[in-house]
Amino acid sequence: MLERRPSRPDDEAFLRGVYASTRANEISLFGWHSSQAEIFLRMQFDAQDRHYRAAYPDARFDIVELDGVAIGRFYVARLPGMTHVVDISLLPPWRGQGHGTELLRGLQRDAARDGAGISMHVEGSNPAQRLYERLGFRVTGDAGPYKMLEWRA
Repeated sequence: MLERRPSRPDDEAFLRGVYASTRANEISLFGWHSSQAEIFLRMQFDAQDRHYRAAYPDARFDIVELDGVAIGRFYVARLPGMTHVVDISLLPPWRGQGHGTELLRGLQRDAARDGAGISMHVEGSNPAQRLYERLGFRVTGDAGPYKMLEWRA
């Protein structure tokens, strides 16, 4: 069963691994030694985590578990009239199996019940855009390499 639970300090190594998995293709293009990549990923993860927590202090920073095994992260901020997906990332073995769909459909049910929309930023090259489009998200703006997506019931 797919469940969410609040992240804890002892999840840090797992969360770093999830983050690194989202950058693996990009990092492979740099031709760096593994120690260089590790330093870069550590700095980038720390910067992203600080930004998320400062920009969305009341967000839920959840670990996604499947049958008790951590498989990803799902960060959601409830704003007036809008639920913002701060981040949704699953480890590679669990991508493309419907888990992201299940998480987002649950959020859509909650948003529809509450009369709220859902927003998120996504990199233009992110293959998950196809999923978001299938779930009814529409592009509402561009900001450099990112697109703003929104869903309304």
